[in-house]
Amino acid sequence: MIQINIHEKSCRGCQLCVETCPTDVFAFSEETQLAAVDRIERCIECLSCAFICPSNAITQTNYHAVKNFYWDIEHVKKLGSFL
Repeated sequence: MIQINIHEKSCRGCQLCVETCPTDVFAFSEETQLAAVDRIERCIECLSCAFICPSNAITQTNYHAVKNFYWDIEHVKKLGSFL
């Protein structure tokens, strides 16, 4: 199963990971003003949280890497007429 780590000293509390996660893996702590992994079992390993994090506070291990062609700008340009 995927492991997600949020480096607390790097997290800015922007909540982008909370808002971006399609399966609500994260929660925001009002007490600490930081994001936290709350429901790891829901993770679909899209890695959007780490991609969107402006401070690179999120790291994942033990996941199955599949290239997301939507992040490959050159590939998207080639597909532009089909999308």
